Amino acid sequence: MESTILSVEIGSDPPPRLDKALARDAPEAAALSRTRLARLIAGGQVTLNGAPVTDVKARVAAGDRVTIAVPAPEQSHIAPEDIPLAVLHEDDDLIVVDKPAGMVVHPAPGTPSGTLVNALLHHFGGDLSGVGGQARPGIVHRIDKDTSGLLVVAKSDRAHHRLAAQFAAHSAERRYLALCHGVPDAGDPRLRGLRGVSFEPGGVLRIEARLARHRTDRQKQAVCDSGGRHAVTRARVVDTFGAPPACALLECRLETGRTHQIRVHMAYTGHGLIGDAVYGGRRRLPQRALSTAAMDAVQTFPRQALHAASLGFVHPLSGQMMRFTSPPPQDMADLIASLGG
Repeated sequence: MESTILSVEIGSDPPPRLDKALARDAPEAAALSRTRLARLIAGGQVTLNGAPVTDVKARVAAGDRVTIAVPAPEQSHIAPEDIPLAVLHEDDDLIVVDKPAGMVVHPAPGTPSGTLVNALLHHFGGDLSGVGGQARPGIVHRIDKDTSGLLVVAKSDRAHHRLAAQFAAHSAERRYLALCHGVPDAGDPRLRGLRGVSFEPGGVLRIEARLARHRTDRQKQAVCDSGGRHAVTRARVVDTFGAPPACALLECRLETGRTHQIRVHMAYTGHGLIGDAVYGGRRRLPQRALSTAAMDAVQTFPRQALHAASLGFVHPLSGQMMRFTSPPPQDMADLIASLGG
């Protein structure tokens, strides 16, 4: 299919860079993010006053004429698969699903099928936003394979951009339930002395620690002193289990949404998640703090005990505030029950 040609006139008082000016002045219906525009510029698909331009920092002025050749979406190579979906809401622009633990969100090396995207393509007959590219159409945000819970997926490009903007601005509301080793306590001098860790009113643990790829294991994330990406997690103790307390149920709220953020931040505080083989470490539970059955349930839980329990965002087209909740799945509910919760 041929490219779509867009003509844009730069408005008054534009940002000095071409990519920023186009992000402001390109038609909203074209659903072109600044990242996508930068790729089109670098790929030679943009002209400025009739001359090809490949520098995203090219200077522009009010009245300049820009043409953008937007290629037709590439045909996805991902095969639709008839995989059951737990759908909480669906309309013309988006769908909210409750992902089970064990399901990967989008195809990647090692997991080419059986993913949420495969299931969505079957559900929609292939009609998903192409903004995420061939590998992850419609995907606005992710949760880990072994984390369960709520995700919103875009069906239209316009919805995708507006939802992505909310997640980028950290205005989308995300609340997780987690079970951790030990109990984060405002009276713990070790936590009080840990860089980036503080307590807010109500005993809410606040962790502000930058995250980057682990130096030696590129599949992992790690807290870093400099560089990396800004990350903030808040955690409130909902319940404690054991005498003395051996573990806790937490409500975690994300201010930012980095890869493995809750898991890494909680491990950084010394309160890694139950079942987290990557970050949780092997924790010895206090003897006689829990019953034998509860001790066994904690030590054999097969995944990180983390569930995306609520999700809130402004509908990208209607402007309506939308909120969804999901109770813990059966495995976490059983674990909580075994602990006496």
